[in-house]
Amino acid sequence: MSPPLPPPAAGSKGSMASTSEGSQEMASIGGTYGVEALREAGAVLRMSETEAATADPSTGDTTIINMGPQHPSTHGVLRLMLELEGETILRTKPVIGYLHTGMEKTGETLTYLQGQTNTTRMDYAAPIFNETVFCAAAEDLMGIELPPRAIWIRMLLCELNRITSHFLFLATNGLDLGSTSMMIYGWREREEGIRLLELITGLRMNHNFIRVGGSAADLPDGWRERLETYLDSLPERLAEYEVLMDKQPIWRGRLQGVGVLTTDEALALGASGPVLRSTGYAWDLRRDQPYLAYDDVDFDVIVGSYGDAFDRYAIRLNEIRESMKILRQCIDKMPPGDYRIQDKKVTPPPRQRIDESMEALIHHFKLFTEGFKVPAGEGYVAVESPRGELGCYLVSDATSKPYRLHIRGPSFANLQVLPHLLHGGTMADAVASISSVDPIMGEVDR
Repeated sequence: MSPPLPPPAAGSKGSMASTSEGSQEMASIGGTYGVEALREAGAVLRMSETEAATADPSTGDTTIINMGPQHPSTHGVLRLMLELEGETILRTKPVIGYLHTGMEKTGETLTYLQGQTNTTRMDYAAPIFNETVFCAAAEDLMGIELPPRAIWIRMLLCELNRITSHFLFLATNGLDLGSTSMMIYGWREREEGIRLLELITGLRMNHNFIRVGGSAADLPDGWRERLETYLDSLPERLAEYEVLMDKQPIWRGRLQGVGVLTTDEALALGASGPVLRSTGYAWDLRRDQPYLAYDDVDFDVIVGSYGDAFDRYAIRLNEIRESMKILRQCIDKMPPGDYRIQDKKVTPPPRQRIDESMEALIHHFKLFTEGFKVPAGEGYVAVESPRGELGCYLVSDATSKPYRLHIRGPSFANLQVLPHLLHGGTMADAVASISSVDPIMGEVDR
């Protein structure tokens, strides 16, 4: 027999005991909005304490509700606490941490040879970028210079992965706003790109293909023909999407003028990628801080004009075209040679040598069990992921494992713009604004 329920807490109504979520709890605006206003808008709008003390957007009764975590409208395990006045959103408080995996701390227990198996799982829609930034940070500490072919292979894979990531955005952005057709079409195009990645890396996602010193293998036979066939199929499909979406008055009505962000707000909040470029600020690490061989290829940086949800959608659609342009140049300019450095301290022996030589077998065994040591020091490397600046900060203590690993995830920083995007909008606008940020919660919570 179950024990009797405890008596209701003092001051509670009926038999429901009052609960508190501590620092995550959101209090009503009431008479304390001045403090909240400084916290939510002061750093961006430079609001004075006097202005904050008199600020009170509430004109009546408000309601505090939870939105999420649920898929697809909050893109996974993102929870938003909203204070509403009717259907109008007055305040937003994002709550994260439901997908916390401790990847940074886990990375400090793995060797540099194992590290990309961990980081590749953060932004699972763009795993090649995670592997690239981690390996680039380790290579920076080691002073490694990659062979030209390894550089171009990385660039090719990054741009192919950018295309598949943006197709995932187009699919889910359409689904979030009720366009189930766009979900099917976007998923179809992404699937073909994923199959091409599988041909090259052996896996559809979480590839573990980019390694310190190069890549796990060379490009396979037939990669050029498969890639050209894929690229040839995309222009007609992208034109169809523009007819389906851009010329649809309902689509424009749901996105234009919704979730507007200014350049000053985006910069103050650390936003990057399409979120920042939608405000008209042309910042792209591939052009402004070139890495790999991006200074040897021709492409345009796509920017918006209004900083609204429609700009963020249009930027990603057109960035697919720019990635196609880069990929065609990769096909034409791919240099011959080694796909990884020939340094026995970093690179394992060829597979056939392991069957022939005991020394090669021992070398392979020690490399994969003990790893290689990285000189003491610290460094930061950033790349332009589909969501913005993806950075890796590494500290080495001259052992085979990082002393400290920290990832600057663009989704984490971009989520800070949500209270500004949602303020003054409706519940229906909230779904459009969240989708336009394109957050990946595995990268936020990591």
